[in-house]
Amino acid sequence: MNPILLRIGPFEIHWYSFLILMAFVIGYFLTYREFKKEQMSLTFLENYFCYLVPIVILGARLYYVLFEWSYYVQNPGEILAIWHGGLAIHGGVFAGLLFTIFYTKKHHIDTLKLCDIAAPVLILGQAIGRWGNFFNGEAYGPATTLEALKSMHLPNFVIEGMKIGGTYYQPTFFYESMICFGGFLLILFVRSRKKSHVGEASAIYFIVYGIARFFIEGLRQDSLMLGTLKVAQLVSIGMVIAGLILFNYTIRRKRYYHRKEEVHE
Repeated sequence: MNPILLRIGPFEIHWYSFLILMAFVIGYFLTYREFKKEQMSLTFLENYFCYLVPIVILGARLYYVLFEWSYYVQNPGEILAIWHGGLAIHGGVFAGLLFTIFYTKKHHIDTLKLCDIAAPVLILGQAIGRWGNFFNGEAYGPATTLEALKSMHLPNFVIEGMKIGGTYYQPTFFYESMICFGGFLLILFVRSRKKSHVGEASAIYFIVYGIARFFIEGLRQDSLMLGTLKVAQLVSIGMVIAGLILFNYTIRRKRYYHRKEEVHE
């Protein structure tokens, strides 16, 4: 696939950068809608997003560069070239979460409520962002055959895009994107119930994405490594454990959303 969406003279717009931008834009408007619904401060949201976007991108890039340091120390000019790929979602999630905890405490905003609003937005953004990997020809699985891909009833452009260097590969980016979209719908359903626990959506995000990423990472051929172990699989195990602990905490705490009010038992 051609990684360049648009070229105007020497200026290039890459699919990867464009899709990341679209994920943030869509995420902002979905969050804006939820803030209005929950009657939360829109001024807080605007300021929060202005800080959050660069922090998430920086965290995702720094995480990736650190685990690929042997390459970047020899090619320092590539460190800032995020349009070539190389944003690790786990790094972005951790950076965003730490900033969210800090910023909500500073402004006396309920951290778990904000995380619940962010959970469906985040997983939808991941579903969108994975298509940037497709156009960059990365985040793919083991070699396979044309017949095997056709038997999966994948779109033809995805099948042809998985022909890299004359060999067909499994579209793990596609698997993850579809699972993330399913997770988005699941979290929306959970949040739409008349009574859902505060923190429940956040817990589901960690559990669903952690499980999905663990198995998908097992197929990927371009994983970040820590010795002989795949970093994303180790982190995914931690995410699932954290999600289960948070889920148990929210159930035991019995703090609910009920329309626009919170109900305590």
